[in-house]
Amino acid sequence: MDLQTILQLVISSTLVYSAPLIFTALGGTFSERSGIVNVGLEGIMVMGAFGGTVFNLTFADTFGTATPWLGLLAGAVIGLVFSVLHAVATINLRADHIVSGTVLNLLAPAVGVYLIKVIYGKGQTDMISENFGNSAVPGLSKIPVIGPILFAKLSYPAVVAIIVAIVAWWLLYKTRFGLRLRSVGENPQAADTLGLDVYKLRYAGVLISGVLGGIGGALFAQSIAGNFSSSTIVGQGYMSMAAMIFGRWNPIGAMLAALFFGFSQSMAIVGGQLPGIKEIPSVYLQIAPYAITIIVLVLFFAKSKAPAADGVNYIKSV
Repeated sequence: MDLQTILQLVISSTLVYSAPLIFTALGGTFSERSGIVNVGLEGIMVMGAFGGTVFNLTFADTFGTATPWLGLLAGAVIGLVFSVLHAVATINLRADHIVSGTVLNLLAPAVGVYLIKVIYGKGQTDMISENFGNSAVPGLSKIPVIGPILFAKLSYPAVVAIIVAIVAWWLLYKTRFGLRLRSVGENPQAADTLGLDVYKLRYAGVLISGVLGGIGGALFAQSIAGNFSSSTIVGQGYMSMAAMIFGRWNPIGAMLAALFFGFSQSMAIVGGQLPGIKEIPSVYLQIAPYAITIIVLVLFFAKSKAPAADGVNYIKSV
């Protein structure tokens, strides 16, 4: 295998595995910038995967190749609805954010599998017929050297994810909405004094995280897993949260960290085809993404500075 083929394989697989993490990490960034810790990203991804897979299986014959993209919208809606539970618990009922998110993570797989059994009569779905693949970009794939490496087998959802990360950065740091959202995550009392509705802004942060996390789950199911079961999402939500922390609650940083975690995940799949890496026992490659996630959290969590009011419940003065 020559160098060009190796780079093409590694880059294309990294982008495929990174895209769901990018969407979900961006969702967590919006939530925590508003002051709501969202440990429930894993559960939101599970429900997004459920929604995207069921939509795909139901409407593949109707929408054809557009089905996976519409499946992302279905996952976004399911993720939005599911995130409302976390918003109500933490904002209105002032529950502990970690406990509420953990409940979501425990609830989602059970609800998803139960609904699958009700709909299909078994514990997992069939494999979807319409999924996201890698496509050559007309014109760009013909560029000498970099064309075959970057554009011959490109994941379009990954490109969209990177664009969304740039838009998210602009939204958080260059718009009035972003300034207000960040203000309630830093000092909700001061924001309230200035006339901002802290509750509405925090709802916006959590619901955006539900939409993006749902998209991340639906994307993972339709580009990598191919179906839905209790083990479709196994730690990707936690990796996304680690990427958010590693990226210092900045959309661009979260995207870059998600690319790193996506690379570590892809090595578990394509590493067996690469010179040098294929001699490593496969079990080590499979556990590497989770080990790296733990190491990153241990090394960077204490050094990273979260929004000042992140995880702090706000009680409006009358």
